[in-house]
Amino acid sequence: MQNQEGPIADKEMETSVSIPISEFDDWANFADDDIMQQQSAIHAEEAKKIPFVGNKEPLSMLAAEYESGSPILLEKIKMLGQQYAAIRRTQGDGNCFFQSFMFSYLEHILGSQDRAEVDRIKGNVKECRKTLQSLGYADFSFEDFFGLFLEQLDIVLQGNEDSISLDELIIKSRDQSISNYVCKSSVEPMGEESDHVDIAALSDALGVPIRVVYLDRSFCDKGC
Repeated sequence: MQNQEGPIADKEMETSVSIPISEFDDWANFADDDIMQQQSAIHAEEAKKIPFVGNKEPLSMLAAEYESGSPILLEKIKMLGQQYAAIRRTQGDGNCFFQSFMFSYLEHILGSQDRAEVDRIKGNVKECRKTLQSLGYADFSFEDFFGLFLEQLDIVLQGNEDSISLDELIIKSRDQSISNYVCKSSVEPMGEESDHVDIAALSDALGVPIRVVYLDRSFCDKGC
């Protein structure tokens, strides 16, 4: 989701995939590449239905889906409409939090062209490097991660040789080979749903506030 205050990463839109338990029996003996290939196969059908990053949709489209459902959900969607201009759906493949965050942040930078913010976050990345080095990590174990992130920051700033437009950013984010590469090469462990610890760690490391909105049927403080 996105509001006027800046980028915000969507809560993952969950999808269910039924997989025979027997397929997992020997996973302990699989190499990382084997596991990646298996997960790609599992989500292949879902990828055809839901893009990694969807188009912007007004909250009214979400409300229409629950029109005959829970009045609590409808009231909550109405409240969300007072805070946010639109939503983007993401594919619930276990990497959706990181994909949502990355796209939303890059979209924000592309729209604002806030070079001061890019300089600030590059400074944070530099400090992260120092922290990892002080903890005994070898440079080769994290340099590619940082390099990839910094590369994405540079190409959304206009005026560079490799600058991209919003349409190109969306295309890149929907390209399975690119989107999966970012997560599978830069997230440990990959393909796992993000919880509070992951979200807080990312927010603290980059100095970027993240707000998670959880839409369910429970009552809220405002009586919905």
